[in-house]
Amino acid sequence: MNSPLRSIHVVAAVITDARGRILLNRRTGNSDMAGLWEFPGGKREPGETSEQALVRELHEELGIDAQIGEWLMEVPQLYPDKRLRLEVRMVRDWKGSARGREGQAITWVTPDKLSRYSMPPADLPVVAALRQPDRYLVTPEPVYGADAWLGGIGAAIEGGIRRVHLRTPQAEDRAALARNAAERFASQVDVLLNRDIALARELGVGVHLGGEQLLSLSARPLPESLPVAASCHDLVQLQAAQRLGCDFVVLGPVQPTATHPGAVPLGWEAFERLREQVSLPIYAIGGMAAADIETSRRHGALGVAAIRSLWPAPTA
Repeated sequence: MNSPLRSIHVVAAVITDARGRILLNRRTGNSDMAGLWEFPGGKREPGETSEQALVRELHEELGIDAQIGEWLMEVPQLYPDKRLRLEVRMVRDWKGSARGREGQAITWVTPDKLSRYSMPPADLPVVAALRQPDRYLVTPEPVYGADAWLGGIGAAIEGGIRRVHLRTPQAEDRAALARNAAERFASQVDVLLNRDIALARELGVGVHLGGEQLLSLSARPLPESLPVAASCHDLVQLQAAQRLGCDFVVLGPVQPTATHPGAVPLGWEAFERLREQVSLPIYAIGGMAAADIETSRRHGALGVAAIRSLWPAPTA
């Protein structure tokens, strides 16, 4: 009988300087995953709060005195020998001269360059949380006509939406609608077209794949300059999305949803058990609203994806 994996709670810091750069540590040759870059921090010892542990670790590792800022997210990650929970806090207020006091290299990186650094799996969702939108609008079908549908997208963008999935499966003029939406909005936000890889390539926008498409593809369907996402419902699909190099996925339904009334919801515990087995950025979908973003991030999600709760116009 296999013994249960040890559980480790690690607290890490996103430390920023006056120029908005973020500090990374490089793991030394004496540690697991040596040579990879990570957000500095360490294990929470018995009796310590997360704040106390992080203050201690940052002083020991970097020689700085830090004021621990707001909570960002928690990432559950399964490794061959352990089950890790990475709690991430922002640190903008600190004193001292940061240096590698334990022989490690350090570097300051602008947020747009973070993805160039090889990192452990648990740190990758943190990079996504720092760089990608926390809400992903899935459009309803254009039942009120093209003008109302396009107007709804525009209103959502004015309200802060920065990533849109164009979902028009029943529209007879879906290609024309997609072309119109791409022309209007692709310069402002990430636009991803539902399933149609060829049309997405023609329009110069991203594609959002169905779960069954993931299993039929052998390579990323669009160049790195265009986003590729997918809808996932189980571990097989998540792992396929990761192999293809998807930029992010949605996973669910997490809770009951009117859009798919017959679907059995995962619940947050099952969501987390799936999330910990990949390093992809994941949006929680199914019964989600903007108010659920913090809860989703406590289970390792990038944020939430939704139709009705993120759509500013009537959907029925």
